[in-house]
Amino acid sequence: MDVSVNGHPPTAWWKRVIGCRVCAAMLAETFSGPGRADAGACMGRQWSGVTLSDVAKRAGVSVATASKALNARDEVAPATRQRVLQAADELAFQPNVLARGLISGNTRTIGLLTDELSAARFTIPVLLGAENALGNEQMSVLLCDARGDAIRRRHYIRTLLARQVDGFIVVGDRNDVRPSLTRDIPVPVVYVYCESDDPGDLSIIADDEGGARLAAEHLVSLGRRRIAHITGDPAYRAARDRASALRSALDAAGLEPAGEPLYGQWSQRWGRHAVGALLTAQPEVDAIFCGSDQVAYGVLEGLRDFGRAVPDDVAVVGYDNWELLATESRPPLTTVDVNLEQLGAAAVRHLFAALDGQATTGVLRHPGRLIVRESTGVARRP
Repeated sequence: MDVSVNGHPPTAWWKRVIGCRVCAAMLAETFSGPGRADAGACMGRQWSGVTLSDVAKRAGVSVATASKALNARDEVAPATRQRVLQAADELAFQPNVLARGLISGNTRTIGLLTDELSAARFTIPVLLGAENALGNEQMSVLLCDARGDAIRRRHYIRTLLARQVDGFIVVGDRNDVRPSLTRDIPVPVVYVYCESDDPGDLSIIADDEGGARLAAEHLVSLGRRRIAHITGDPAYRAARDRASALRSALDAAGLEPAGEPLYGQWSQRWGRHAVGALLTAQPEVDAIFCGSDQVAYGVLEGLRDFGRAVPDDVAVVGYDNWELLATESRPPLTTVDVNLEQLGAAAVRHLFAALDGQATTGVLRHPGRLIVRESTGVARRP
């Protein structure tokens, strides 16, 4: 399937999304501006010209039986259903979703709305998790990227509703509070990797405080006592929550932090610069918890430049489990994985529940996990 996203060719990430094994049509809205919607227009077409009769003939059943099998009707024997599904797969049969939706009252299509698809490091894994969970249920996806533009966002909402999507998943690019869109959307909505400012909505976010506690408790368990924190922009709630949780965990362990948190950019350059300032002010530091893997990568470089061995002299923990950095750093980086794909899958589960009349509200914090690598080494002997 030849799909572009906002007029650009698909990247390697997009080829993975578009080529998912189950989803019948991972369709992207290719709007270059309000009023154009080319890729999704083929929603109701049978791309290869294969008909239900062709599937029935190949499976050796009647058209009625083939239809029942493809629609998971109970009166079809399991062996027969499997034979029909195999025939449909071999023929690359795509059912006419719009026609079926007119009969059933739903289109088995979900709208994914994001504001910043260019923030691929965080947005794409959430989308992949959601798409995989939807594909497992034979649901299709229409994806729109508003790029932070309110007019474009309203246009996309109207367009997706005109396509009769069964529900929306609104995907954020940071774990922060955002204005609710639900009043403009008459179908169920779930927010993921962002928090709606309406407590009546359901928002699923990463548990930044819980992840920071994992990092702090790990360092304390290793016998580290002079633990510092270098992180990113304090305008991000994630930066503030992680710093606050670290302080609380150190208080619970009866420890004072090695200086105040050092805030700056989410960059390797900031990590290198900040660790120099930290070592000047706190030369006895024996562990550093970093607010991101990018910052941690720079911290590791800076420690090496200052002749501090990792983890012997200073243990380092990052955040996000960005494997490109975490596994290739010297030494490989212990980090907190926020499980972004699982966040996307969780959003789908809750959207399905809402579609079944079992909607929940409030904020759900999805736990992360600690990935231990060589940058924290082994526990020190007393």
